[in-house]
Amino acid sequence: MGILDDKVVLITGTGGGQGRVAAQIFAREGAKVIGCDLKADLNNETVELVRRAGGEMTGFAPVDLTDPKQVERFVQSAASVYGGIDVVYNNAAYQRFGPIPEFSVEDWRATVAGELDIPFFVSKYAWPHLVRRGGGVILSIASISGMIAGETPPMVAHTATKAGVIAMTRQFALEGAPHGIRAVAISSGPVLTPASERDLGDNQAARDAITQKTLLKRFGKPEEIVELAAFLASDKASYITGANYAVDGGATAW
Repeated sequence: MGILDDKVVLITGTGGGQGRVAAQIFAREGAKVIGCDLKADLNNETVELVRRAGGEMTGFAPVDLTDPKQVERFVQSAASVYGGIDVVYNNAAYQRFGPIPEFSVEDWRATVAGELDIPFFVSKYAWPHLVRRGGGVILSIASISGMIAGETPPMVAHTATKAGVIAMTRQFALEGAPHGIRAVAISSGPVLTPASERDLGDNQAARDAITQKTLLKRFGKPEEIVELAAFLASDKASYITGANYAVDGGATAW
């Protein structure tokens, strides 16, 4: 028995990183997972990994989540697979970094689209399906960058959009409560994924600069975020809504 038995969970960005781990852990806990990604080959790999482990997952790709029409089609298709949606896991994001003087308007708008538009579009179109089920959960991956400023790398747009995700979560909770919809944000600290490993490469100075703000002096692992997400999506967390959880190795503690 898992804590998510028979729940239908829509997870965005399941082609790798935290999204892939989320698909695996949620399926392990008994959920029927519906995933999507822009990269079809990587998303198909995740589906196969979940199924080989005995889980249940259906994938849709490619889906450009910054396009509201594609999001609407995806959510409608996803809801038809298992007859509804119980949990929305807003994991997918795209951002750009840079210091304010060199940060272009295009960089700003791309980050707003990739980190704020995506969770809004997905949640908006999934909302009536959650209402139809008598309630559900909207989980959104935010960041400690929405709570504190970040020096490495410079992140003016990232701080703004992730603060927006945290604020939007509170509004989701307020408007969702009469319908039995809970909304929770998880603000992760620095987490190592295949993408961040690739970007950092062997630049130890950059790695140290990122982790020095944490009390634990290390990066987090995707599992350390997703295990909390699975609990928050479950009925065991039925009294939790409108909250933001920092999972950051203590970075926001000082």
